[in-house]
Amino acid sequence: MPVTIDRTTSSRAAPPARLSLTPGPGGLDGMWWPRSRALTRELPLLTEALGGVWGRITGITVNPAYWTVIPRRVSVTGRTVQVGWSTEEQDPHRVTLFTADGRRDVLVIPPESGAEAAAQLMAGADIDAPALEGAAERIDARSREEAWETDGGARPPSSLSRPMGSTGRLPARRRR
Repeated sequence: MPVTIDRTTSSRAAPPARLSLTPGPGGLDGMWWPRSRALTRELPLLTEALGGVWGRITGITVNPAYWTVIPRRVSVTGRTVQVGWSTEEQDPHRVTLFTADGRRDVLVIPPESGAEAAAQLMAGADIDAPALEGAAERIDARSREEAWETDGGARPPSSLSRPMGSTGRLPARRRR
């Protein structure tokens, strides 16, 4: 007798987004510590959590520097939120969320951060914005170096220009 397993639904509830909504220096409206670099999994949790506080999230912009795949849209509680990206106008350590009231900038604490380092960054009321972003950059640099050492090398970041509002996967790199 064949057995069918439905993996499309899960009885486990998704874990809540790890957020600090204390306004920070440099126009930061909060800090977010995602569990992974999978935006399709992380952005719905973030937008759902922030929608209850800031109102309906209508759009999101990221910088592709640290995200391998950028979805064009994500589903959040029965509706769709558009996702865009930019390398020129978007800080690589921030996610910008758009609501009817304007924009909100959230510092992204790298998911590879240890719990102690992330807690210090999220409680960083006494730390200025460049120091916060510098700490995030050091964690990302350490993560890239570890990936290089453990995964047999890494592809260098793309230097292709990406216009604001572009979505989807990053274009393939041309060989010279």
